[in-house]
Amino acid sequence: MSSVASLALPFFGLIFLGFFCGKLLKYPEAGLQWMNFFIVYLALPGLFFKLISAAPLEQLSNWPFVLGTSASTFIAFALAFTVGLLTTGGDFRQSAVQGVAGGYANVGYMGPGLTLAALGQAAIVPTALIFVFDNILLFTLVPFLMALGGKGQMNLGQTAWYVVKRVVTHPFNIATAVAIAAAYAHFEPPAALDTMLTFLKNAAAPCALFTMGVTVALRPVRRLPIETPFLLVIKLIVHPLAVWVLLSWIGNFSREWMFTAVLMASLPPALNVFVIANQYKVYVERASTAILLGTLGSVLTVTALLVLMAENRIPYDLFP
Repeated sequence: MSSVASLALPFFGLIFLGFFCGKLLKYPEAGLQWMNFFIVYLALPGLFFKLISAAPLEQLSNWPFVLGTSASTFIAFALAFTVGLLTTGGDFRQSAVQGVAGGYANVGYMGPGLTLAALGQAAIVPTALIFVFDNILLFTLVPFLMALGGKGQMNLGQTAWYVVKRVVTHPFNIATAVAIAAAYAHFEPPAALDTMLTFLKNAAAPCALFTMGVTVALRPVRRLPIETPFLLVIKLIVHPLAVWVLLSWIGNFSREWMFTAVLMASLPPALNVFVIANQYKVYVERASTAILLGTLGSVLTVTALLVLMAENRIPYDLFP
């Protein structure tokens, strides 16, 4: 138990430290822009490059794993989107953001650091695959749903082009593609570049978690929307259960790959929920509420999962 606490508390501690500082100091939100740029365009891409370029190339084409994890994310998204339709009277735009809140885990800021700390180097490839394909799935679904629910925004062709640009130009996906090419070519960066990439890799998780805490602190929570508990049950409980069942049914995955997928799915709603809400000017305040309450709830659910994994109280494969 103490080892699990030593693993989980630093991650949540950095989030709550950022939250406390954000509430205490009241600095303007504009001050986060350069930090967010550093995290999204430099630190996390550096982390993904370092991890993936060192991974065995044959593991990067594990399509049954990609199918199982992506299908699980889609199930969680679809359930949360349905909750949205029921609680908003059929508003596609609000429901799309709710779908993201229920299906898009914090796989960028929290995922890599936590899975590697809990499961070791064997978690590198499954973590990267989940991140890349969850992003492709959700960055495809959301713009199309927003276009369907919009009035005079983008037509189908513009929406398709927007989706392609978002997926292809996302810095995490670019870093992953470059890393795969480096792994294929057995490229080893010069010592100076490798040291700089190591600096970026080591800075990624602390900066991201602290910034997440500050960002959530700057969003007011005035009331609890009626749909939020349902969205968080989907995100924190249904999503990891779905990926656990589906991957067990597909079969032939190691303990590290199975528990990486379950752990990634168990993470709270990502900051991208707020980013998407703010981009489309819909469901903004409620998105920040879902992130805050989801992060608070995940302290219990993720820690409990880590305890069960560490003490081998749950099988990694439900259908051995």
